[in-house]
Amino acid sequence: MLQELGLGPAEEAVYTALLPQPSASAPDLARQTGLERSETVRVLRDMAARGLVAVVSDTSGETSAPDGRRDQAESATRYRLTPPSVALAPLLVEQRNALQRAETAFSMLTEQYRSTAIHPAGSVVEVVVGTEQVAHRFHQLEHGAQRELLVFLVGAPIAVPREDTDMAENSALDRGVDFRVVADQDYLDSQDVAQDMRTAIAAGLELRLADTLPLKMVVSDRERAMVPLEVAGPCGEPGAIVVHRSGLLTALVHLFETEWAQARPLYPTDSGVRVQAAAEQQPTEGELEVLALLLAGVSDRRASSQLGVSIRTVERRTRRLMDLAGADSRLQLGWHAARAGWL
Repeated sequence: MLQELGLGPAEEAVYTALLPQPSASAPDLARQTGLERSETVRVLRDMAARGLVAVVSDTSGETSAPDGRRDQAESATRYRLTPPSVALAPLLVEQRNALQRAETAFSMLTEQYRSTAIHPAGSVVEVVVGTEQVAHRFHQLEHGAQRELLVFLVGAPIAVPREDTDMAENSALDRGVDFRVVADQDYLDSQDVAQDMRTAIAAGLELRLADTLPLKMVVSDRERAMVPLEVAGPCGEPGAIVVHRSGLLTALVHLFETEWAQARPLYPTDSGVRVQAAAEQQPTEGELEVLALLLAGVSDRRASSQLGVSIRTVERRTRRLMDLAGADSRLQLGWHAARAGWL
């Protein structure tokens, strides 16, 4: 946790060990953290110099004493935390400023690239060849998403192992990215895949099943997309194209939305996932959470904040509730929900 503010693992261990105590000595903290005593002393002195801890008893006058007396002095010296609101606030401000500088540089470089591109077509579509390059670009798209990820899952993974895909999914869901996936019927044949999908759905991923899909695809924030090439590279390695903002990208997003609307929702079960038939479709747990807040008069924005999802997700879940209820307004939705016993 504190490593994000610039503290190393040893510093974080000492800091968290000292947190619940009024004060502690280096030997005490060494026993609690499992660090070497000399390492603990070094960390404490460095943290004291940075203002993260304060020395309760000062024995600096004995630093030139023989080893035995120096050990006694170190044992007698006690440290206490400086209030985090005072000590850590400057570190947080610096991290924020660094992020703002990085975002500014990113925006400037992106704009400069767009304005100076010699071949406009080359800036719309780029070809990536090789397992490592394809995997690297895939991770760039998924880890760089800030709002939304749209994915087609077809067949067995080629360039990116499934465990790497699962890690990317978890990272995106943890960041609150709106994550929608349409999977080909054959993709869920493996029991391991079904279990992984069940876990992902529970974490917030929205998954639907299609009989067939025309291609594999991932779309990041509706600004970039990646589609594999059917033709392998010169050495037989996999390849892909990365599509940037253009009419082609708009068409790919439209393709996803079309397939999403026609696909059948998947729901978790004790052993994996299953398709729910149209005749038995009921609101999901996530949709019922949205419904409860809407009926309480909570706005879409507040609902998204309370549920930890995007406003787009709240709106889509509301739209599906209205479709299930055959309602044309949220007032009719509330009437149907009460009649159907949804809440």
